[in-house]
Order: sequence, then C-alpha cells, then structure tokens
Amino acid sequence: MALHAAPPPPPPFTAGRLPTTSRRPCFSAGRIFRCSLPAAAARPRNAAFLAPLRTSSAVCTKAVSNSDGTPGTSSSPHVVCFGELLIDFVPTVNGVSLAEASAFKKAPGGAPANVAVGIARLGGSSAFIGKVGDDEFGYMLADILKENNVNNQGLLFDAHARTALAFVTLRNDGEREFMFYRNPSADMLLEEKELDLDLIRKAKIFHHGSISLITEPCKTAHIAAAKAAKDAGVLISYDPNLRLPLWSSADDARDGILSIWETADVIKISEEEVSFLTKGEDPYDDSVIKKLMHPNLKLLLVTEGPEGCRYYSKEFNGRVGGLKVNAVDTTGAGDAFVAGILSQLSVDFSLLQDEGRLKEALKFANVCGALTVTERGAIPALPTRQQVVDALTKVVA
Repeated sequence: MALHAAPPPPPPFTAGRLPTTSRRPCFSAGRIFRCSLPAAAARPRNAAFLAPLRTSSAVCTKAVSNSDGTPGTSSSPHVVCFGELLIDFVPTVNGVSLAEASAFKKAPGGAPANVAVGIARLGGSSAFIGKVGDDEFGYMLADILKENNVNNQGLLFDAHARTALAFVTLRNDGEREFMFYRNPSADMLLEEKELDLDLIRKAKIFHHGSISLITEPCKTAHIAAAKAAKDAGVLISYDPNLRLPLWSSADDARDGILSIWETADVIKISEEEVSFLTKGEDPYDDSVIKKLMHPNLKLLLVTEGPEGCRYYSKEFNGRVGGLKVNAVDTTGAGDAFVAGILSQLSVDFSLLQDEGRLKEALKFANVCGALTVTERGAIPALPTRQQVVDALTKVVA
C-alpha cells in the first residue's frame, strides 16, 4: 500500500461548531499518519467538548463532562492527579514479543490517570489534569474519565499532537516491558498558562509522578502545579513511576526524580526504584530506605508486589503482607495501591499518626493492587470498593 504525506491540519475549532473534517489516527509501518474524512463520517461530539479555546501556541479545547459546561462531579475533588493519560496496547497472550503478538487489547492508562480512576472506583473524589490529542483516542479517554466519575475539567485537547500510545509486552509472570510512541505526544505539551490552578488549590491531596518532568513545556507546568498545591497547603503525594526508556539516560532519570523529592509529603516507590535511586543498594535494608527519608516527609511506602509493602515515618515503620493471586498483567498494580491508600487518606489525614489504622489502610491498598493484576490493562482492571471488601472478607474467613 502506498503511503502519502499527511494533509495540512484543518482550521482551528470554534466554540460550538464541528470542524469540516474529522482527523483520525491511521497506523502503518510503525508510524502515525493523519487521515481527513468527510464531516458526514465524523463521530458526533457534544458541543460542550468544543469549549472556547484557551490562549496557546497550540490549539486546545477543554474537556468537560456535562452539556452545560460544568464538571460531572464535585467542583472541589479531594484528590487531583496530574500527568499523563494514554492508551496501552497489551498483547492478548503472555510470553511473546511485540513482533510475535498476534493481537493487542486496547486499554486506557497512564499512571496519574489510573490513580484518579482508581480513587473514583473506590468511592472517592478525584480529578485529572493533563492533555491528550484532539483525536479519537483523546476523546475516548475523556469519556472514560467521565464514565468513572473523575472530574475532567482540567483535561485539554491539543490539535497539533496525538494522544500518547504505549505497547506493552507481557512475560509469562505478568511483568512488563514498554515501547512508547511520544514524539511528541499531547501530554508533553501542556503549558503552565493552561493549568487550572483553582482546581489544584482546592484539593486535599495533589498526586503526581515524574514522567511529566522529562521535557518542556510540561516540565515547567508540572513544577508550577506542584508549587501551587504546596503553597495552598495541599498534601503532596509522589510516585516516581520510573520508565527509564523515556529518559535520555539513567543519570538524568535519577536526577529528575530526585529534583522534586523533598517537596513530597507522601512517597510511594517500588523495591526496584529503591535500587535505582540508591545506585544498587539493598532495597530490603531499612538503613538504605531511611536514606531516602527527608525532614518533611510524612510517609514513605515501598511496594513489594505480591509480598505487600513496607511503611516508614518518623514515628514508626513496619510491613503489611499482600494478597497472593495469579498475575495476568501487572500494569497498574502500583497505581491501584496508591489509589487505595489515597482514597482513605483523603478523608482522614490522622491515619498518618495512627500506626494501627494505617496498617489497616495499607492492607486495603495491597488488595487493590492484587486484584488489578488478575486482568489485562490498567484502568479496565481497577477494582471497586465492594470487590476489595469482598476479597478482604475472604482472607479473614
């Protein structure tokens, strides 16, 4: 099949009007091309998605949930999650390379978005701030946030970059390797002037990762968002979520992750990330973990997959065992764990001072992570509160 150059983009959207063409992503030979289809073939859009454009060098529209332009959930969500929202393509069978995979399951993902949806699934209140492409995948992801009761008033669409994609290989044990398509993707182009700072300042918890620290302009936007939260007295939650292939080098990744380390009140890291950040030191040695503590840190959590997690604060530390399950796909397990603990912390900060109640909350979070690995994909696998309660009941029984 002959490949032709992409046509120039259509004129910018105007509020309340559909464009004359619909641009859908076409995949061929590992590249993404822009296809222009007649307006008659375009998917109908609710006019609310075509809100007045924000001033930006890239044309963006703002995602909202209701036809009157208001968010579908509380205007002051308890937890605001900042970062990437993307599509994971997960093989339908484990133990094969990307080239060998005969089919993939399309699954929405992106660590901060996973956390936002996870909190909402558990009955909590959450919002997501980020940017997706003005394409079919971007609108699909906006719909998924809405369907899961996540406030998406901070989500923007970019007309000049596509929604990020990640192809995931699954080993037989459910562990993963990633191949990313971000050259650049829309999430990398979020600008500081596009931030909904009011949404951030009214939150109880601001949760973020490190991927949006990799490139500009998103890096500056990320730092500004976190500063706004900190200045407003919002609790800062940080999960570095190391994805080494996205960084220019291991040293840059380490420096980038640690650059905002001391601004966080609650940090969640995996045992592998402990080794990476400490340049190979033993992640099971408490003295090594304590090197990662900083004076203002209220809680450091180290996840150990099926073994559960460890917790460290100034007053106490310990371990909470996990729930053993048959792992199908570990994508999103750490995010489900974070959602589990933040959903409880957002309604009761006193958990940070009560070791007994904290351990119960971490047991709940461990089960959230365990249930997520029993299905393929991240967001599709995130559990409801009732599913977690049922699993905990079976463990006790």
